[in-house]
Amino acid sequence: MQPRIPRQAAQEQGGRRTDNDAGLSDELASVLSGARRRAMRDGDRQIDTAHLLHSLLESDPEVRAVFEDETQVARLLGYLVQRSIGYGLRWQGAVEDSGAVPVVTGEAGFSPLAAGAMEYARERTARRGGEPALGIDLLAAIIVDPQARAVEVLDRAGVDAHALYVRIERHLAKTG
Repeated sequence: MQPRIPRQAAQEQGGRRTDNDAGLSDELASVLSGARRRAMRDGDRQIDTAHLLHSLLESDPEVRAVFEDETQVARLLGYLVQRSIGYGLRWQGAVEDSGAVPVVTGEAGFSPLAAGAMEYARERTARRGGEPALGIDLLAAIIVDPQARAVEVLDRAGVDAHALYVRIERHLAKTG
């Protein structure tokens, strides 16, 4: 009998960061750890953009702040919880890949779209001066491909991904 909650990988215990977390803020590295645990718990083969979205919404106040209001965040979390208890079963065993972004190698455990989003988040921060990638950068990265599972969840919750991206850019222009 398998335990209900899988054990953390040795590299996640004690707060040690993995190579995949290089170039990320401590907060975003924590988000990735949460997404990894969620994917394992859900029985998914890979971390996809919906896992990343779920973890971002739960742990990053700056990410939640770019949504129109708290009801959008609540609806999104509702859909994501439904997914974790069965809503996303049709996704299990399938690789998230729209073909719109190049496949990034070296991001073990990530779907091709999620791996591409990680790289895009790092590139966004490099253009701003090279500080570590933040949750808001990853949010922007996971919503740029309309085939991403995160975009499907946004759409089901009534959130326009393009309008959200515009709000992210405005937020970063004000704070950056």
